[in-house]
Amino acid sequence: MQTIQQRCEESARNFMQLANLAPTINSAATAIITAIGNGGKVMFCGNGGSAADSQHLAAELMGRFLRDRAPLAAMALTTDTSAITAIGNDYGYEQIFARQLAGVGKAGDVLVAISTGGNSANVLLAAEKARDMGIVIIALCGDKGGELAKMSDILINVPVTRTDLIQEMHIAVGHILCGIVEEASITAK
Repeated sequence: MQTIQQRCEESARNFMQLANLAPTINSAATAIITAIGNGGKVMFCGNGGSAADSQHLAAELMGRFLRDRAPLAAMALTTDTSAITAIGNDYGYEQIFARQLAGVGKAGDVLVAISTGGNSANVLLAAEKARDMGIVIIALCGDKGGELAKMSDILINVPVTRTDLIQEMHIAVGHILCGIVEEASITAK
């Protein structure tokens, strides 16, 4: 069993590796800034902890991250329990994000698909629907990226394989994205 010190050191080493993803994170931020600047929106989806991250990051953009500013068009496809349960019941759990995306998404929007392993069926179907609709797909995955890596326009695959460590890094990447997008929205005025 790891000590607290060892666990903190492991996380610190992982976070230091995020600097290697700077060009890709920047590309993702640019895609989001472009979509919002053109009247589009950013939509997030994921399961479990990734669902919570989806909701968290959408709220940072819609509300505020660090600075007061106008709200930015963002939503989590993980929060409407009536839609999720109705779609799951009528069409199958795999369709819960794709069906919502078909209803609210449009070409030029961005989907941030979060999956630690990159193989969640409902996230993959959302990415497939996004591709069909002309929606930019940003995938947040772990080291290998799974099937989602092949479907993404921009792949941010953090360099770890353990789920809890991937999730730690995903929220850090999400916060970096929110900071860049927020700053751009303020300076664009």
